[in-house]
Order: sequence, then C-alpha cells, then structure tokens
Amino acid sequence: MAKNAPQALSEAQQEIMEIIWDREEVSVSEVREVLQERRDVARNTVQTMIVRIEQKGWIEHRSIGRTFVYKAIQPRTTTLRQRLDDLMTAAGRGSAEALVTALLEDVSLSTDAADRIRDMIDEAEQRTKKNKKGNR
Repeated sequence: MAKNAPQALSEAQQEIMEIIWDREEVSVSEVREVLQERRDVARNTVQTMIVRIEQKGWIEHRSIGRTFVYKAIQPRTTTLRQRLDDLMTAAGRGSAEALVTALLEDVSLSTDAADRIRDMIDEAEQRTKKNKKGNR
C-alpha cells in the first residue's frame, strides 16, 4: 500500500464515504438523512463517525456559517486499493498474480473485457519501465 495512504475505513465509515463521494459536499445532517432512509441513526453518531473519517485523512471540511461541510480528499479507488491489498495478503499471500489467477479461473470474460484487461496490463508495464528508468 502507498506510504501516504489514509487509515483503513470500517464498513460504517465506508458507507458514509460513499455518500460523500456521491454528493461531493455534505453536512452531517445531509449524511444522516441518507442513512435514515436505511436505518435509524443518531445525529451524534454520524457526526462522530465523520470526525473520525476526517482524522483518518479521507475528508476535509470548511465552514459555512455554523455548519461544517465535508468533501472527500481521497478518491474511491483508494479504498479499492486497500481492500485489494488486504485480499492479496489474506488469500494470495501478497501475490497479485495468485489473486488474478484465482479470479480468472472461475470467470468467463468477454472479448472486450479481456482486451481491456490486456490494455491495463500493458499500461502498468509501461509505467513500471518508465519508473525504473527514472530511478537510475
């Protein structure tokens, strides 16, 4: 995982981050309104979780009058990278190759999907080569 990656999120924090990413900027009350559609949740609970998410480095806030408005400072892909890192460690013994092999063994890919994956691999190889040249 990247050195500057924020601390991992709990499932409940991840759910709040999804709301923030979807809405771009939100207040605690707006997050609570969305969560209330799913289950009963106290405003103080939402506020505490948002403060913790900010402390972990995922969001930042600005003041509009007496209201704090929060926005993401980490992209959604950061959580995906962290979860993949955890999965590689748990299931693939830290090996991306083992993880991809396990995924592809039971999945039938369309030609388009296979082509996109090949393109991503080619791009990753090019970045690796470029980085190696830059570090000499």
